[in-house]
Amino acid sequence: MSIVVVTDSTASLPADVARHAGVETVPLQVVIGAEVLDEGDDGATPERVALALKEFVPVSTSRPSPEAMLETYERLVAGGATGIVSVHLSAEMSGTYESAQLAAAKASVPVVAVDSRQVGIGTGFAALAAASAARGGASLGDAAEVARERALATRSFFYVDTLEYLRRGGRVGAAAALLGGALAVKPLLQIADGRVESLERVRTSGRALARLAELAAEAAGERPVDIGVAHLANPDKAAALADDLADRLVDHLDGREVWCGEIGAVLGAHVGPGMIAVCVAPA
Repeated sequence: MSIVVVTDSTASLPADVARHAGVETVPLQVVIGAEVLDEGDDGATPERVALALKEFVPVSTSRPSPEAMLETYERLVAGGATGIVSVHLSAEMSGTYESAQLAAAKASVPVVAVDSRQVGIGTGFAALAAASAARGGASLGDAAEVARERALATRSFFYVDTLEYLRRGGRVGAAAALLGGALAVKPLLQIADGRVESLERVRTSGRALARLAELAAEAAGERPVDIGVAHLANPDKAAALADDLADRLVDHLDGREVWCGEIGAVLGAHVGPGMIAVCVAPA
């Protein structure tokens, strides 16, 4: 059986990494003002979204349609795929997983859709695990289960300069956003069972960075892990956190690098400029 893994653009996989792993990526869409763009280098970029948010231009996002998802599946079938594992961001935050399920029902080969219950590189790590399992000869069901298990064991933490963007997208309540602004704090949040949940509040961005490093180290425990650091319009602080984690967790990385890059346009639209995230996934 020739199994191919599909994910979506919010998984934040660098193009060369996805290509090397044989993972196919379906873009979500970003609406900036009246313009609808696919997420990616040739459409909606993090820089463009950050600028629009700073200039108070309306920004929203939308899932890929079931038809677009099915078109991807059938293109892969034409290329030789006999089974597909489709790994996507949390169904609590997007209808992308639902689109995958609807497309799977019409596909000409078996498709298993996986709700990672994660966002960002947490979804990406799960997709890479499924692809690795498939290359190793795993069955369709087993490759999908590998993705689910890795996503379940992954921890994602982040801080934002303001909760306003999450409030606009319905990811946190208005009362929580108002409280955060009134206290002038840096909210630390986490992804828990597919949702954004409040974790702690700290007074400064410096303390937020230090706390993210501590949380990542706690999440790693004694296991070998992969680590990703993401940001929106905050490259220097993200790089500092990545360097800190590379030193602090060197014994857990087994020579692997800490990934560090800008978050995609879709997720960036919901967290706003200044966000920094860290994701810890068991290797």
